Amino acid sequence: MSLKYRIIPVTPFQQNCSLIWCERTRKAAVVDPGGDLEQIKAAIRDEKVSVEKILLTHAHIDHAGGTAELARELSVPIEGPHKEDNFWIQGLPQQAQMFGFPVPEVFTPDRWLDDGEQVTVGEQTLEVLHCPGHTPGHVVFFHKESGLAMVGDVLFHGSIGRTDFPKGDHATLIHSIRGKLFPLGDDVSFIPGHGPMSTFGQERATNPFVSDHRG
Repeated sequence: MSLKYRIIPVTPFQQNCSLIWCERTRKAAVVDPGGDLEQIKAAIRDEKVSVEKILLTHAHIDHAGGTAELARELSVPIEGPHKEDNFWIQGLPQQAQMFGFPVPEVFTPDRWLDDGEQVTVGEQTLEVLHCPGHTPGHVVFFHKESGLAMVGDVLFHGSIGRTDFPKGDHATLIHSIRGKLFPLGDDVSFIPGHGPMSTFGQERATNPFVSDHRG
């Protein structure tokens, strides 16, 4: 018995919202509900799981836009991101106007997350890694037993997160990837915020931004 997952692309940005659950207890969490809540709720029904919390990697609109509404509808708490992303949460209405999204509610997470903490989903435990660079409060969720990480917009198949947003920083992002993610192991699979899954080993070998060949 371990952690199961289902990827649900949402919003015009095709953001990879993830439904993750403990196989034994059927307790679940929704990671990064950016929007399209009906699709997310349909997946919850399809998998016959009981959502007990929402987890956020960071607070950009395509990842966090549906958070407050879904938390209210399901009567569940919000955990994450790191408190350094609070300014992005407070700015969700402005983000929505900028990108043509429905204007969401501003919220305060029930729990801010710090590096080295843990979150639980049913009987499963995920490690929290603070990985700034794309946003200052970005976190990654890592389930060691199944070798699965949910990395948000830190790392993609063949690419890395943007750093041209307020408080983004390229050098910090590279340090997060090489110093926090790659040491978890080459065999670790990751769900990125957009696009197909990959492994840290594949990105170390081939990613033009962070491969070992870049020195």
